[in-house]
Amino acid sequence: MAEEILLTQEGYDKIVAEHEELVSVKRKEVSERLKEAISYGDLSENSEYDSAKNEQAELEERINKLENMIRKAKIIDENEMPKDQVSVGLKVKVQDVDSKEEMEFIIVGSTEADPFAGKISNESLVGQHLLGKKVGEVVEIVVPDGVLVYKIMEISK
Repeated sequence: MAEEILLTQEGYDKIVAEHEELVSVKRKEVSERLKEAISYGDLSENSEYDSAKNEQAELEERINKLENMIRKAKIIDENEMPKDQVSVGLKVKVQDVDSKEEMEFIIVGSTEADPFAGKISNESLVGQHLLGKKVGEVVEIVVPDGVLVYKIMEISK
Protein backbone atom coordinates (compact mmCIF):
# COMPACT_ATOMS: atom_id res chain seq x y z
CA MET A 1 0.00 0.00 0.00
CA ALA A 2 1.09 3.57 -0.59
CA GLU A 3 2.62 5.44 2.31
CA GLU A 4 -0.02 6.94 4.57
CA ILE A 5 0.01 10.63 5.39
CA LEU A 6 -1.06 11.27 8.98
CA LEU A 7 -3.33 14.28 9.32
CA THR A 8 -5.51 15.77 11.98
CA GLN A 9 -9.07 16.54 10.90
CA GLU A 10 -8.12 20.24 10.80
CA GLY A 11 -5.13 19.54 8.53
CA TYR A 12 -7.20 17.37 6.20
CA ASP A 13 -9.90 20.03 5.96
CA LYS A 14 -7.28 22.67 5.03
CA ILE A 15 -5.92 20.48 2.23
CA VAL A 16 -9.41 19.79 0.86
CA ALA A 17 -10.29 23.51 0.99
CA GLU A 18 -7.08 24.49 -0.82
CA HIS A 19 -7.74 21.84 -3.48
CA GLU A 20 -11.29 23.09 -4.04
CA GLU A 21 -10.06 26.70 -4.30
CA LEU A 22 -7.39 25.79 -6.85
CA VAL A 23 -9.70 23.65 -8.98
CA SER A 24 -12.78 25.91 -8.94
CA VAL A 25 -11.22 29.38 -8.90
CA LYS A 26 -7.52 29.45 -9.77
CA ARG A 27 -7.82 27.12 -12.78
CA LYS A 28 -10.37 29.47 -14.38
CA GLU A 29 -8.20 32.53 -13.66
CA VAL A 30 -5.13 30.94 -15.23
CA SER A 31 -7.19 29.74 -18.19
CA GLU A 32 -8.43 33.29 -18.79
CA ARG A 33 -4.88 34.68 -18.63
CA LEU A 34 -3.78 32.02 -21.10
CA LYS A 35 -6.60 32.89 -23.54
CA GLU A 36 -5.77 36.58 -23.26
CA ALA A 37 -2.07 35.94 -23.90
CA ILE A 38 -2.87 33.80 -26.96
CA SER A 39 -4.98 36.64 -28.35
CA TYR A 40 -1.83 38.82 -28.48
CA GLY A 41 -0.57 36.78 -31.41
CA ASP A 42 2.94 35.41 -32.06
CA LEU A 43 3.52 32.88 -29.24
CA SER A 44 7.26 32.57 -29.88
CA GLU A 45 7.95 36.04 -28.42
CA ASN A 46 4.99 36.34 -26.09
CA SER A 47 6.16 36.68 -22.47
CA GLU A 48 2.58 36.83 -21.18
CA TYR A 49 1.92 33.44 -22.78
CA ASP A 50 5.11 31.93 -21.33
CA SER A 51 4.25 33.29 -17.89
CA ALA A 52 0.68 31.95 -18.04
CA LYS A 53 1.89 28.52 -19.21
CA ASN A 54 4.38 28.35 -16.34
CA GLU A 55 1.69 29.38 -13.86
CA GLN A 56 -0.63 26.73 -15.28
CA ALA A 57 2.05 24.04 -14.91
CA GLU A 58 2.75 25.03 -11.29
CA LEU A 59 -0.98 25.09 -10.51
CA GLU A 60 -1.55 21.62 -11.97
CA GLU A 61 1.46 20.28 -10.07
CA ARG A 62 0.05 21.62 -6.79
CA ILE A 63 -3.41 20.21 -7.55
CA ASN A 64 -1.88 16.77 -8.26
CA LYS A 65 0.13 16.94 -5.03
CA LEU A 66 -2.98 17.81 -3.00
CA GLU A 67 -5.00 15.04 -4.66
CA ASN A 68 -2.26 12.57 -3.82
CA MET A 69 -2.24 13.77 -0.19
CA ILE A 70 -6.03 13.42 0.02
CA ARG A 71 -5.84 9.87 -1.37
CA LYS A 72 -3.12 8.82 1.08
CA ALA A 73 -4.52 10.68 4.09
CA LYS A 74 -5.11 8.83 7.33
CA ILE A 75 -7.10 11.05 9.63
CA ILE A 76 -6.19 10.66 13.27
CA ASP A 77 -9.24 9.64 15.29
CA GLU A 78 -9.03 11.47 18.63
CA ASN A 79 -11.37 8.91 20.22
CA GLU A 80 -8.89 6.08 19.55
CA MET A 81 -5.92 7.92 21.07
CA PRO A 82 -4.74 7.00 24.54
CA LYS A 83 -5.24 10.08 26.71
CA ASP A 84 -2.43 9.23 29.12
CA GLN A 85 0.47 9.14 26.64
CA VAL A 86 1.84 11.40 23.92
CA SER A 87 0.54 10.55 20.45
CA VAL A 88 -0.11 12.25 17.13
CA GLY A 89 -2.88 14.84 17.40
CA LEU A 90 -2.36 15.62 21.07
CA LYS A 91 -0.89 18.67 22.78
CA VAL A 92 2.00 18.06 25.16
CA LYS A 93 3.42 20.54 27.66
CA VAL A 94 7.08 19.94 28.50
CA GLN A 95 9.52 21.62 30.83
CA ASP A 96 13.19 21.99 29.96
CA VAL A 97 14.87 20.41 32.99
CA ASP A 98 17.86 22.77 32.80
CA SER A 99 16.20 26.14 32.16
CA LYS A 100 12.79 25.32 33.73
CA GLU A 101 11.21 26.91 30.62
CA GLU A 102 7.85 25.37 29.67
CA MET A 103 6.81 24.77 26.07
CA GLU A 104 3.75 23.34 24.39
CA PHE A 105 3.84 21.24 21.24
CA ILE A 106 1.12 19.66 19.18
CA ILE A 107 2.36 16.43 17.63
CA VAL A 108 1.20 16.23 14.00
CA GLY A 109 2.06 14.32 10.84
CA SER A 110 4.95 15.71 8.80
CA THR A 111 2.59 17.34 6.28
CA GLU A 112 1.09 19.63 8.92
CA ALA A 113 4.30 20.45 10.78
CA ASP A 114 4.75 24.16 11.52
CA PRO A 115 7.33 24.69 14.28
CA PHE A 116 6.55 28.41 14.51
CA ALA A 117 2.94 27.52 15.39
CA GLY A 118 4.04 24.88 17.90
CA LYS A 119 3.14 21.99 15.59
CA ILE A 120 5.99 19.49 15.43
CA SER A 121 6.21 16.42 13.25
CA ASN A 122 5.96 12.94 14.69
CA GLU A 123 9.02 12.24 12.51
CA SER A 124 11.18 15.03 13.99
CA LEU A 125 13.77 14.21 16.66
CA VAL A 126 11.72 15.83 19.41
CA GLY A 127 8.44 14.36 18.14
CA GLN A 128 9.86 10.83 17.89
CA HIS A 129 11.22 10.92 21.43
CA LEU A 130 8.02 12.31 22.95
CA LEU A 131 5.70 9.74 21.36
CA GLY A 132 4.45 7.14 23.82
CA LYS A 133 5.71 8.99 26.91
CA LYS A 134 3.49 9.74 29.91
CA VAL A 135 3.14 12.66 32.33
CA GLY A 136 6.09 12.82 34.70
CA GLU A 137 8.53 11.01 32.41
CA VAL A 138 11.84 12.64 31.54
CA VAL A 139 13.05 12.43 27.94
CA GLU A 140 16.62 12.96 26.71
CA ILE A 141 16.85 13.99 23.08
CA VAL A 142 20.21 14.18 21.30
CA VAL A 143 20.07 17.05 18.81
CA PRO A 144 22.85 18.63 16.72
CA ASP A 145 23.31 21.38 19.38
CA GLY A 146 23.63 18.94 22.30
CA VAL A 147 21.12 17.17 24.50
CA LEU A 148 17.63 18.40 25.35
CA VAL A 149 16.13 17.08 28.58
CA TYR A 150 12.36 17.53 28.81
CA LYS A 151 9.96 16.51 31.54
CA ILE A 152 6.41 15.78 30.37
CA MET A 153 4.12 18.08 32.39
CA GLU A 154 0.73 17.65 30.74
CA ILE A 155 -0.98 15.88 27.84
CA SER A 156 -4.26 17.20 26.39
CA LYS A 157 -6.37 17.47 23.25
